[in-house]
Amino acid sequence: MSPQASLTDPQRLLEMARAVLEIEAGAVRDLIARVDETFAEAARTMLACRGRIVVLGMGKSGHVANKIAATLASTGTPAFFVHPGEASHGDMGMITPEDVVLALSNSGETGELVVLIPLLKRLGVPLISMTGNPRSLLAESSTVHLFVGVAQEACPLGLAPTSSTTAALAMGDALAIALLQARGFTEEDFALSHPGGALGRRLLLKVRDLMHTGTDIPAVGPDTPLTDALIEMTRKGLGITAVVDPERRVLGIFTDGDLRRVIDRGGDVRATRVGAVMTPDCKTITADLLAAEALAVMQDTKINALLVVDTSHRLEGAINMHDLLKARVV
Repeated sequence: MSPQASLTDPQRLLEMARAVLEIEAGAVRDLIARVDETFAEAARTMLACRGRIVVLGMGKSGHVANKIAATLASTGTPAFFVHPGEASHGDMGMITPEDVVLALSNSGETGELVVLIPLLKRLGVPLISMTGNPRSLLAESSTVHLFVGVAQEACPLGLAPTSSTTAALAMGDALAIALLQARGFTEEDFALSHPGGALGRRLLLKVRDLMHTGTDIPAVGPDTPLTDALIEMTRKGLGITAVVDPERRVLGIFTDGDLRRVIDRGGDVRATRVGAVMTPDCKTITADLLAAEALAVMQDTKINALLVVDTSHRLEGAINMHDLLKARVV
């Protein structure tokens, strides 16, 4: 086997990948012992921030800083990323005395960050740094320094930031989640910052947002001939029709399943009134119920549609499983 072929041998590739993961996992494990009073001080400083957490970093550390800012912002701690190079050319104006700066640099000597230190001191902005060198200028100039140094990079040349960026990212996650818990951040809070996500849909969407209303609701009176009730069901396309009294109070529901039962019994579809074959005292819900709760009702009762009523049991709307699927609540 040629030297080049040996490098691309499947077993060799797997060994290399596992070695990288072992090294990076070790770098993260080493951080556990460093979560001490200094970490608590950094968290308290961020909790006391009356503005926003401004996260800085260059190069690969900049990418990690950007992700940390996004994680903070999505878990209840207002934050944004500022590129240190741009900060020296006008973007320092984005930082106010009420902010807290979180700066990332493995060496702690990154020029674009170091040049900002006097400006941050002048503003009186607390500076939290994450570096791999506690004796660096950035570390020694910080209000709080978090040591995230690693024993070795996973890169066999020791050049590409790998373990060091993984460690910094993990420490950023630890800060974000500690702050989340300290703030009492809830699932509902998370949903508000993720309205387009699955959790947001489950926790924010209500039945009134999805239900059919007005003339789109299939509804007939109890004396309606079954043939006319079937026409109403077909026209509205929900597979059901509500059966209501003159004041629109729900008396029952007629479904596809009820129709099958009528046919199985040899009933005369033309002569039958819908009130005689409807399901009385049917399951109903209110418009303020969460869509996810409506889904749970359907699943628990093994039905595919629900009528929506007000406090006087008057018909307000109708919703079926397809509506929930379309809204991606399911």
